[in-house]
Amino acid sequence: MAERMVNQDILELARLAVERSDWTEARELLDGPHDASELDALGLDLWGEAAWWSGDADDALVAFEEAAAAFEHEGNPVEAARVTAKLAYLAARRQAMAVAGGWMAKTEALLDGQPESFAHGWLRVFRGIMAMRERDWEGAISLFAEAREKAVGIGDAGIEALATSFTGYSKSQQGDWEEALRLADAATLTALSGRSDLRSTGDVYCNTIALCRDLGEFKRASEWTEEAERWMRGKAVGGYPGVCQVHRAELQRLKGHFPEAEKAARQACIELQKFQLFDGIGFAQYEIGESRRRRGDLKGAQAAFDKAYEYGLSGQPGRSLLMMDQGDVEGAFGSLTRALDRIPLADSGRSSRLQRARLLPSMVDIALAAGDVERAEQAWKELDEVANDYGAASWTAFAATCRGAIDLAKGDVDAAVTMLSDAWRQWRDIDMPYESARARALLGAALEAQGDAEGAAMEYRAARTVMAKLGADRDADRLSELLGESPHDSKGDRVTRTFVFTDIVTSTDLIGLIGDSAWEDLIRWHDRLMDETIDDAGGEVVSHTGDGYFVAFTDPDAAIDWAVVVQKRLATHRRDHGFAPEVRIGIHTSEATERDANYSGQGVHIAARIMSSADGGHIHISTSTLDGVETSHEIRALGPKELKGITDPVDVSEIVWSTPSL
Repeated sequence: MAERMVNQDILELARLAVERSDWTEARELLDGPHDASELDALGLDLWGEAAWWSGDADDALVAFEEAAAAFEHEGNPVEAARVTAKLAYLAARRQAMAVAGGWMAKTEALLDGQPESFAHGWLRVFRGIMAMRERDWEGAISLFAEAREKAVGIGDAGIEALATSFTGYSKSQQGDWEEALRLADAATLTALSGRSDLRSTGDVYCNTIALCRDLGEFKRASEWTEEAERWMRGKAVGGYPGVCQVHRAELQRLKGHFPEAEKAARQACIELQKFQLFDGIGFAQYEIGESRRRRGDLKGAQAAFDKAYEYGLSGQPGRSLLMMDQGDVEGAFGSLTRALDRIPLADSGRSSRLQRARLLPSMVDIALAAGDVERAEQAWKELDEVANDYGAASWTAFAATCRGAIDLAKGDVDAAVTMLSDAWRQWRDIDMPYESARARALLGAALEAQGDAEGAAMEYRAARTVMAKLGADRDADRLSELLGESPHDSKGDRVTRTFVFTDIVTSTDLIGLIGDSAWEDLIRWHDRLMDETIDDAGGEVVSHTGDGYFVAFTDPDAAIDWAVVVQKRLATHRRDHGFAPEVRIGIHTSEATERDANYSGQGVHIAARIMSSADGGHIHISTSTLDGVETSHEIRALGPKELKGITDPVDVSEIVWSTPSL
């Protein structure tokens, strides 16, 4: 390609493309060899932004370095400092702190004697972040206050939002969680104003989600995660979605969705590696380790925790819990004790309270396993203070579970029964089924110690059902042993259910048409729709693999109504937004064997085959299911159908759900 100078018209078009997040157009306008002889400083900076946000981190860093040099050569030290500050930030994110320090020193030198600008604001924010790394919260807050004041003065919404956000996080580390959440809301509102730059807005979102998580505000964290992903998809930005996927993975793990959590964390690792955001990879690997540990894959958990450690994360408390699972209780106790010792005891409400609180429930478990009831009580007392001060439902549930476990270990079984009866319900109410089942298993042990063998067996069975459904096989097997059963000798119960299978038609063709990334977005949207409507209809998700659902209902009317709701919601989205996947649905009522939250039998296979007989957008149902069912939906008889793997033909009908408006 012949050498060229990029004219001002092209630069202006590229700048506008970057402003509207059209990275492809910006790169096409500026593409080609891009050394300083062809692109001026502004062109190099724009090219770097387009390259970074579209996923070419290495090219972006080269462009930014050249842009900084070009601005300095042009005699524009403030713009040069703006770019060197950005390079310092990106170096810190990839954990190259010496490089980050070098770029910050360069930024300070460039700004010496210059008027206030974005770069000055970012310099103060960066210094504040460095103070946070040293746990100097007062110093950090002071620097952020300066940054915020200057940002308001020069009208820089990005620096204002960042400074407010980091102030909130620092306040949380001091124990002032109400002020922290207030500042997080204010920062997010500023970031959403449309006047903030993308990088600042992304950081504010991540800070808010992390703050909610640290404070135990998991429902709020879930809401912010959805909002952050929506915003980033709208801006077509790369990099930050990887960070938010880590938060999503943690929330999915807490809700007991272990395979989905590992999948999200793995995707986060790919995204974060691609964008050299290495400071998030350790957290992603930790989530992989925790999901594997809870499913009983101890070897896989060890590998993930080791990888997290490579990226600078201690892996606590998961690493110590894994040691206990492997039978090394003494090692686990020592490991977690050292981890807690590295975090200073709370002083005037300083940051250590929340950091320590995340380890304390595990310390109670491990100390009790080691027979050190006194150490367990010390951990509980500290945890209970956090629960009382912060008031989040998760801290309260942790404290109640730990207190019940300690009462049981001390032989105060009446107190243990009372506390654990409340604790498992607290976990259930905030939709954390694994923790709820653990508390329920402890309740079973307390009832057994109280002499209530029947009550204990009922709690063990209830806990085992949840653990089996979650795929926590080691926990389920332990509960089977407590029930006097081998892990595989449970005969199960014969029950009658209405089984529903769903599937996205031609999913392979869709992936080829829209690409992997868009397909993942589509599946997430589809899954949210299905999960929300299943809960509302009173259905039970038996399994969810790929793009299909297997759902059980106790009431055939509810199953039919749910199937119609799904098709209507999809049709409405298709009408209003131009596209939604075509889903086929099959329904059949039958007796089946229920065992550990799963169903087996001929009737299950018939339901699946009835679904396979339907086209996209259709609901097929066995005619026998309609016997005695009063439905307002139109029924169209399809007659006997030969179904694969089913010996006799099955009489099938169709639920006609469409309306003229759809």
